[in-house]
Amino acid sequence: MLTKFESKSSRAKGIAFHPKRPWILVSLHSSTIQLWDYRMGTLIDRFEEHDGPVRGVDFHKTQPLFVSGGDDYKIKVWSYQTRRCLFTLNGHLDYVRTVFFHHELPWIISSSDDQTIRIWNWQNRSLICTMTGHNHYTMCAQFHPKDDLVVSASLDQSVRVWDISGLRKKHSAPTSMSFEDQVARSNQQQADMFGNTDAVVKFVLEGHDRGVNWVAFHPTLPLIVSAGDDRLVKLWRMSETKAWEVDTCRGHFQNASAALFHPHQDLILSVGEDKTIRVWDLNRRTSVQSFKRENDRFWVIAAHPEINLFAAGHDNGVMVFKLERERPASALYQNNLFYITKEKHVRSYDFTKNVESPSMLSLKKLGNAWVPPRTLSYNPAERSVLVTTPADSGTYELMSLPRDASGAVEPTSTHRGNGNSAVFVARNRFAVFNSQNQQIDIKDLQNSTTKTIKPPAGTTDMVFGGTGCLLLIAPTHVYLYDIQQKKQLAELAVSGVKYVVWSSDGLHAALLSKHNVTIVDKSLKQISTLHETIRIKSATWDDAGVLLYSTLNHVKYALMNGDNGIVRTLEHVVYLVRVKGRSLYCLDRAAKPKVLTIDPTEYRFKLALVKRHYDEMLNIIKTSSLVGQSIISYLQKKGYPEIALQFVQDPTTRFDLAIECGNLDVAVEMAQQLDRPKLWQRLGVEALAHGNHKIVEMTYQKQRNFDKLSFLYLTTGDQEKLNRMAKIAEHRGDITSQFQNSIYLGDVQSRIEMLKEVDQYPLAYVTAKSHGLEDEAQAILEASGLSEEEIKLPTLGKPIAPPKAVTPTFQGNWPTKPTGTNAFEKALTAEDGDAVVDTNGYGEEDLLGEDAAAAGNGTMDEAGDDDDAAEGWDMGDESIPEVEEDFVNVESAEAGAGSSEADLWARNSPLAADHAAAGSFDTAMNLLNRQVGAVNFKPLEARFLEIFQATRTYLPANSGLPPLLNYVRRTLNETDSRKVLPLIPRDLESVLSIEIANGKNAMKANKLEDGRASFKKALQLLMVNAVSSQGQAQEALAAVQQAAQYVLAMSIELERRTLTGGSTDISSFDDATKKRSLELSAYFTVPEIEPQHQTLALFSAMNFANKNKQLGSLLNFANALIERGTNAKFKESARKLKAVAERSPTDAIEIEYDTYAEFEICAASYTPIYAGEASSSCPFDGTKYHTKYKGTVCKVCEVSAIGAPSSGLRLTV
Repeated sequence: MLTKFESKSSRAKGIAFHPKRPWILVSLHSSTIQLWDYRMGTLIDRFEEHDGPVRGVDFHKTQPLFVSGGDDYKIKVWSYQTRRCLFTLNGHLDYVRTVFFHHELPWIISSSDDQTIRIWNWQNRSLICTMTGHNHYTMCAQFHPKDDLVVSASLDQSVRVWDISGLRKKHSAPTSMSFEDQVARSNQQQADMFGNTDAVVKFVLEGHDRGVNWVAFHPTLPLIVSAGDDRLVKLWRMSETKAWEVDTCRGHFQNASAALFHPHQDLILSVGEDKTIRVWDLNRRTSVQSFKRENDRFWVIAAHPEINLFAAGHDNGVMVFKLERERPASALYQNNLFYITKEKHVRSYDFTKNVESPSMLSLKKLGNAWVPPRTLSYNPAERSVLVTTPADSGTYELMSLPRDASGAVEPTSTHRGNGNSAVFVARNRFAVFNSQNQQIDIKDLQNSTTKTIKPPAGTTDMVFGGTGCLLLIAPTHVYLYDIQQKKQLAELAVSGVKYVVWSSDGLHAALLSKHNVTIVDKSLKQISTLHETIRIKSATWDDAGVLLYSTLNHVKYALMNGDNGIVRTLEHVVYLVRVKGRSLYCLDRAAKPKVLTIDPTEYRFKLALVKRHYDEMLNIIKTSSLVGQSIISYLQKKGYPEIALQFVQDPTTRFDLAIECGNLDVAVEMAQQLDRPKLWQRLGVEALAHGNHKIVEMTYQKQRNFDKLSFLYLTTGDQEKLNRMAKIAEHRGDITSQFQNSIYLGDVQSRIEMLKEVDQYPLAYVTAKSHGLEDEAQAILEASGLSEEEIKLPTLGKPIAPPKAVTPTFQGNWPTKPTGTNAFEKALTAEDGDAVVDTNGYGEEDLLGEDAAAAGNGTMDEAGDDDDAAEGWDMGDESIPEVEEDFVNVESAEAGAGSSEADLWARNSPLAADHAAAGSFDTAMNLLNRQVGAVNFKPLEARFLEIFQATRTYLPANSGLPPLLNYVRRTLNETDSRKVLPLIPRDLESVLSIEIANGKNAMKANKLEDGRASFKKALQLLMVNAVSSQGQAQEALAAVQQAAQYVLAMSIELERRTLTGGSTDISSFDDATKKRSLELSAYFTVPEIEPQHQTLALFSAMNFANKNKQLGSLLNFANALIERGTNAKFKESARKLKAVAERSPTDAIEIEYDTYAEFEICAASYTPIYAGEASSSCPFDGTKYHTKYKGTVCKVCEVSAIGAPSSGLRLTV
């Protein structure tokens, strides 16, 4: 027996399987009805409206309903969709024992201790028939699965069969009814002339010596089985006219509680109070199997209507089980599958022709009739099979297959022996493992032992392990054993392995356990492992090296690197044997070959991605519809945004991916389509990082960012456009912008005119004088009515002209960063012909058009020629000028810039520390802003520089040459450029052992200023850091929380000391200062610091309260110190002070500190934030603040903005 699920509860009295879903209803003696998912092992729902034990439950076959009956005399009909009772049927006068739905009519049958059986119509909620005749409790009543019959069992020692055909006629639709039927229908409550009602007793079966507890019909045959308190299970047969006892199954040694027929085999199952489940041969009436529980009596048994599952209710819950394995024994050889059918016939299936052969051999005589063979091993050289069965403590049989499959013939020459596992290891040798004596025998084809091997202790199974080898399976390990050398080659710690599936090339194997798949190579080295929450049933290998495996409800795939996904869903369990193209060959539980159609596109694409077969990826993209968020997120996670770009249609997602992979072409296209200011801003930042100033110019134009445009034209040397910017500034009436442009242009005269315009004559005079414009200076003086003698000038230096661009870089872009074209994109562009996409070549557009005029101050119409100069944004020719031949683009990608290892660091990692190491401080700051809301980066400047310097070493080169630069990695053995990462100085261990430890020592030594500085430094070191595992990341975050609490505690105490000048006697201060200092002393005890330091805080607060006659507070602190303190001397002192305080526990000054309230301390105001009160917190260290401080910089870490949105600090790649 294979137990599939067990629940723990009070006594189970009623059980029902859902016909389609993996659900089971269990009604309990405690009045609860439980709904379980036996596949997942989870409790879905509980229904609790009955008063007293619930003895019967049943699911409706098609509707979302179930019915229950209990000791409260009530029958309730429930909807499991709405999770409530729909209505209650009242009428029984005693306990309701069983309830069942009719298979097609809207009827419910119930049996009760009131000695009646009642049939109810659940649609109109009425009682339609009461069947009387039993003279003791009726324990069970069921409808016949097909005919108009009811069978009932009673403690009056009889079983009755009732004919209810009259009831059907009376309550069916009145279409083609005879006159007699219509008369009967009109007199529903009257008996006929013989006194019969609608339900008449057809047979009374007597044979039990005591009460009968259960009775059931056979699903197809005219048979009845009953179980009684006389410990017997009886089989009855009936015909149209009579019924008789066939035989009795004896074996239970206590009351037999229930019995039923196996839905698909000639078996009877019964349960009893002797704590056993027994299985009987229907034909021979002999016991086949029995299973005993240690302590629990069984009360009820139920069979699943469709699949081979049973459930039995006992004193402590319910168990769901099956009688035998349903996995068909099979073996694969080239294009043929050999398998054993349910009838125990050996057959073959040809994959090339998709043809099933007739039966080749009959194995009826092998083992027990009810126990199917476990394994099949095929020897192609001898065309023989080796079959094992668990019957008789494990046996094997070696037999030859006939050349022609002409029907199920008995094997001619067979060799048999004892063994739990048997497998061919060579053309003329096979191995047999016997678990009882822990021995492996190597035998020849005559069944003679040639060699004996002692396997490792605890071995439970043996499978083929490659040429000349065996894989030996133990509960916690798998061993690779060489038969020839008689030695163990390798071992792997993996638990619960049940099956092993080898790839067709013999280089890899999948070890399948209940919930795990472990992929190993032929040397038993683990390659990857994955976990499933639902049971794993089988697996097979694709020719490309992808593992396909099946669970109870899915076919999934797994790549060698552990990536996995769903291929298709399953309605029924199947066992995979072969995959070829889009066809997945499998055997179902009935051992019938099936071919499922699958779509291998997703896993083939991922495989091509892992192996970097770009041509294949390109072909998949062009020929299939591989879309969805899962594939996009997978590509992003693996660092291939440029490939994800090929799948996405949504403009926003396309823009994000294009920015991530540096594809400015697509980014511009999407930004133009969406036209949002934030997108133009992001595009401008990215284009600037690439050095693509043409796109930068366009984004500044879109954002109307005139100041940045002017500076861009200055840096690129575009004098003509700088002149136009000056004209535009004049039209806009923007004096500041005009002045700025005149400085960029070196136009002194314009500056003087502007200063005169705004009545800044002194500045205009100084400007003219310093630039040697004497006439202009004199004119200004005259206009002011002054002479040179009347003014006193400071010492004037020489005028400096603005620097001119050495090379006209505005004529072409200067790439400083690779534009994201990898091998895949090159392959993609090559497919489109010879045209090469220039991601940096953007023609200038008339982007603002007439909007520039509208932005002015109305003077443009009178501007004359200047109006034309500033008209729109058409600044130059439509085509981009060619770069001059003597212009050398030293920063181009070809020159090697942007492809250094430092650039790889920034690309490979989402950690701020790695970006700082790469020298990309701006992206590091952006990351910290997103992760922890960082806004004040001044405290991190030293950390950024420390990391940057620590990741580089310099080797002096020859004289006149720059030193050679070497990069320092933390991934020393990594060869994949996508995984190369820098060494980050001051790791977690060093921060814990230096800064955190120093801070704690300072707390102990009462050097709070030093301690606070140490903890703040620790916070800043941990904010920009990297760790190697998730466990270390959790440890680092815990250290951040702890350091923050110490900073808060020390800051509170330092604030108190500042307030009182370090004095403990506050009698000389005003009342407000006294109150505040006493409160701060109390708040010092609130932060969550280590117990020994909490003891110091409590001791300090207690002494401070004592000196200032705060006896109520003193008592609180003394109690806390006695309860939580770690210092015996302090505790003794607390006990003495407590004795004094208890005499008069009142405070001289009332303070805001409630020892019984839940609150935290605001790290800015050092006042309480009570539970339930609105508050904000630092996204990095978690310290709490009142909401008025939201948006300000955290006082503890000094970096993050309080209440800023954040994704959380990331410390692992």
